[in-house]
Amino acid sequence: MKIAIGSDHAGFEYKEALRNWLSKNSYEVKDFGTYTADSADYADFAHPVALAVEKKEFDFGILVCGSANGVAITANKHQGIRAAICWTDELASLARQHNDANIVCIPARFVSPELAEKITDTFLRETFEGGRHARRVDKISC
Repeated sequence: MKIAIGSDHAGFEYKEALRNWLSKNSYEVKDFGTYTADSADYADFAHPVALAVEKKEFDFGILVCGSANGVAITANKHQGIRAAICWTDELASLARQHNDANIVCIPARFVSPELAEKITDTFLRETFEGGRHARRVDKISC
């Protein structure tokens, strides 16, 4: 499975930890930055991750920033992207099962590193249930 990952400065440490965890668990990962903890604008990393998922070059995306709001808002500007803010693994599960989310947005300032890993694992293992949810997902795009 191919994963695109990115973060701003607030999510940098979590992104690095998740990137390493993904690699150790046999995921193919491309890091879209940021590459340091220096102040950075979340849109500079959210757009490339969203575009890569939108073009189907990657199966899923992971974005990390302080609140996850900035990266989610940015990613959701792209057609075909369903970026979900998840601060529990239950939300990650529902985002995949019911919303066919293809990017998980993690709020680094509100979850532990261990929980971020659990959210990521859940998000990547769950599948879309389809059925009545497919009808709803089909109504999302403008």
